[in-house]
Amino acid sequence: MLYATKTPAAKRVALRERLAAGGLLQFPGAFNPLSAKLIARSGFDGVYVSGAVLSADLGLPDIGLTTLTEVATRNRQIARVTELPVLADADTGFGEPMNVARTVQDLEDSGLAALHIEDQVNPKRCGHLDGKQVVDEATAAQRIRAAVDARRDPNMVIIARTDIRAVDGLGATIERAKCLVDAGADAIFPEALESLSEFAAVRSAVSVPLMANMTEFGKGELFTAAQLGDVGVNVVIWPVSLLRMAMGAAQRALDTLAKEGSLISQLDQMQHRRDLYELVEYESYNRFDESVFNFRVAD
Repeated sequence: MLYATKTPAAKRVALRERLAAGGLLQFPGAFNPLSAKLIARSGFDGVYVSGAVLSADLGLPDIGLTTLTEVATRNRQIARVTELPVLADADTGFGEPMNVARTVQDLEDSGLAALHIEDQVNPKRCGHLDGKQVVDEATAAQRIRAAVDARRDPNMVIIARTDIRAVDGLGATIERAKCLVDAGADAIFPEALESLSEFAAVRSAVSVPLMANMTEFGKGELFTAAQLGDVGVNVVIWPVSLLRMAMGAAQRALDTLAKEGSLISQLDQMQHRRDLYELVEYESYNRFDESVFNFRVAD
């Protein structure tokens, strides 16, 4: 009831243990706390919070316009309703290394188990758009060192994302990954790789866990979880998928409403009121106040 019973510290320990055990962890992206609860109920390993989704939710493009306060607030809202570990997109850390340090501590206070910091210049761009620019190796490493030094819980997982593949190719990606591991990164997230062989090449170059982004309509091919696991990927995210599905359904509903004047024909496509109440654990509040849940929802 209300919020998760597992503490943020316990979630971090659990994520560390799962990563150490090997295998592939699957983190669909939540666009709000309710969708995070749905991810947990569906049996996934964790919840991802995308910067692109947060930007879109605010009606903004993903070009570094969101603030640390907005990101920390949304991540806190999501992390506190799920027993699963939450992994967040921290963009470039919202500034210079000192800002990165503050970002890590604010997001740690938000209840996250992991976050990733990228090596794009400020302001950043969506990872699957053209025209990206990355900082030099020393600056990228400095960001990761600042993040690692700033965390107070040693189990907080710091993931280094590099976008250099689109700028200088696979060889540069491997070299940048090695540098970021040396700087203290707990895992590597090479953005916008284009084939399984590229994932395999990065996997063979670093000893830390490897993360993959399976975003639709992006630069790379969409691979299955099984395919990624076979080449040694340890974490896969689907950052925008649920938002895209939800927005597609919302548009179809609006089209139907405009055409037919009601949504009677779409009732079988909707989440039933009963299912919503089960997801938010409405009935569990009864033990605090019997006047809160004193009804039954008809089938």
